[in-house]
Amino acid sequence: MKKHIVCIASEHKGNEFLEECHNAGWQVTLVTRKDLLDYPWTWTSLSDVKTVERGAAAEDYVRAVANIAGNQPIDRLVGLDEFDVLTAAQAREHLQIEGISDSYARRFRDKLRMRNLAVETGLACPEFVGAFNPSEINEYLERVPAPWVVKPRTEVSAFGIRKCATAGQVWDVLTDLESRGTWRDHPSQFLIERFIEGKVFHVDSVVSNGKIVAAGVSEYGTPPLAVTHQGGVFTTSIVPYKSKERKELEKLNKKLLQGFEYENGVSHAEFLQCAATGQFYLLEVACRVGGAYVAIVLEQAAGFNLWREWAKLEISTKEHPYKPPKLRKDFAGIALCLAKDDAPDTSHYTDAEIVYRVTKAKHVGLIFYSPKQERISELLQIYAERMTRDFLLVAPVKERYDG
Repeated sequence: MKKHIVCIASEHKGNEFLEECHNAGWQVTLVTRKDLLDYPWTWTSLSDVKTVERGAAAEDYVRAVANIAGNQPIDRLVGLDEFDVLTAAQAREHLQIEGISDSYARRFRDKLRMRNLAVETGLACPEFVGAFNPSEINEYLERVPAPWVVKPRTEVSAFGIRKCATAGQVWDVLTDLESRGTWRDHPSQFLIERFIEGKVFHVDSVVSNGKIVAAGVSEYGTPPLAVTHQGGVFTTSIVPYKSKERKELEKLNKKLLQGFEYENGVSHAEFLQCAATGQFYLLEVACRVGGAYVAIVLEQAAGFNLWREWAKLEISTKEHPYKPPKLRKDFAGIALCLAKDDAPDTSHYTDAEIVYRVTKAKHVGLIFYSPKQERISELLQIYAERMTRDFLLVAPVKERYDG
């Protein structure tokens, strides 16, 4: 009988993961939202699909997985989206399936747990405090200079982050959250953190038996917080391979993943470099593939696909052990933004370095490849201006990600 892997995906992503498992001879079952069935999944890779309603809670996904297990044993269970990491861990524990536990997964989802563990590991984080005790919060606000951000512990990207210039503004935010009367908005679900001006980098890794076997180091153009709250074109590109920043970030990333005792999988870590001092701080780390088409950018530049490597790790066995990819050292980058049109036409963008065009509704996105980092930087600057002029839609800031 074929080995059976179940993949939870509350968003449309991970086609390469599904395809890689299918090509290796595994039976693949997808659990996703009913309203995502019209999206272009790799249907030929799927043996079965089970659905939940939009807005389904974690227990709804766990119930769906348990029903699947009632018909056929499950060998592996994976959550493909950030929000699915804890759900998959809960389902694994409920069904006693091999894989990371719920409590372990929280070090990659709960930003307060993440920071506490990072500090224990010896990594610098912006000064922070959990929003529990008023006396501790006031002591923190007196000790740590403004501005600060009030940040959800388990949201994604920059959703739900509020920047505050005074202690009064911090308390206004916490009071508003408390008044909503919901557990998701309870102040204890947030942390307060010093806002530091600087550049933001991300390190995307493949980890096998506790060793980083492939990694990409990239720099955001405008920091994600600014793009989310002010609008504009999102960009990220590969950091030069021999640069001082890259070497330092590789060391920090290794220290981070070893300290978190991460053994097998992929990770997406974000680090801030303070503009005033040059010091690096950990912002967050996740045990999943980074968003915004980062996997395709890395594939173009370095020759490995994060989704496919993750799948190979998940389905590896003693008989068919995981083999790390061969790496390249070229350059790539992406420019991405919301568009005014449902299906924007980018056919007038004709530079030879364009290797991928995003086809998502109301989005414009281009990925560029070149053996020269300077050319990627030039193209990102040019196309950020062109896309702003031709397509850019600045949408109201959402408090939380809702698909």
